[in-house]
Amino acid sequence: MPNLHDIERRINSVASTKQITRTMEMVAAAKIRRATERVNDALPWAMAVSDMLINAAKHAPMDSEPLLQVHDEVKRALVVVVTSDRGLAGGFNSNVLRHAEKLIREKERQGVEVEVVACGKKALGYFSYRNIKPVMEFQGLSADPTYEEAAQISAYLAEGYREGTLDEAIIVYNHAKNAAEQRLVEQQVLPVNQQSYADLLGLKPKEEDVFASFREKDDTIPPGDLDFEPDAESVMRYLMQAYLRNAFYFALLDSAAGEQGARRNAMKSATDNANEMVSTLTRVYNRVRQGAITTEITEIVGGAAALEE
Repeated sequence: MPNLHDIERRINSVASTKQITRTMEMVAAAKIRRATERVNDALPWAMAVSDMLINAAKHAPMDSEPLLQVHDEVKRALVVVVTSDRGLAGGFNSNVLRHAEKLIREKERQGVEVEVVACGKKALGYFSYRNIKPVMEFQGLSADPTYEEAAQISAYLAEGYREGTLDEAIIVYNHAKNAAEQRLVEQQVLPVNQQSYADLLGLKPKEEDVFASFREKDDTIPPGDLDFEPDAESVMRYLMQAYLRNAFYFALLDSAAGEQGARRNAMKSATDNANEMVSTLTRVYNRVRQGAITTEITEIVGGAAALEE
């Protein structure tokens, strides 16, 4: 059985660790609010741009924008993987990375060449270890992503898709469902599909979706048409540019909010475990100390009895 000094030193060590995890939990909790506000502010615009593009594309000429075309064969795909720069967030990064690698291997088995964009140090380290060289990499921006980062990714994708060097684009990231729960999301950016953000993210009611009427057909209203000013090509190019940039920017913001939530949960669990460990060690310390005192008293009584004889 360990001596009292060893147990006391272990208690002090766990208590010091608990202070660190408790501080990190409080810091993450403070950051969640700002990150969540950014996501909530960006979501209505993301839904509006996506629905506006889908609705306008139905009335635009098929050749008005190359990014609206669906390529006959998928030969090369772009997978954008969004993780954090730091760890200590439970399974936040591992879930995304495992899913992304599984997706990449599946595409390769289908004969598709895959290019990877790594957002976050964890993604960069993961793919570098597996000898996968990302075509673009971003570090130090996971907790506070910028619009410029999304613009660079969208520009690379748009150029490749127009030139025919890219045929598909997918984002893999964690959606901050709430402050305590994250949900893995695989979003196809190109070719454009008609899945709304409400369905993609599992949002609650469609009653709050002001663009629901564009997706739900009403036979009592005769179909209309759209006039494009100055022309369909300019309008669809602008909408596609806004759609791509917004898709990547929202994914980065959503992942940043999920990162803080996951880190708070992980640090709270670590703090709770430390408290439990301190309680257990304290009980062991008291038991050993009581045993030592009992042994000492027994030795004193035995010595006194021997002297009396």
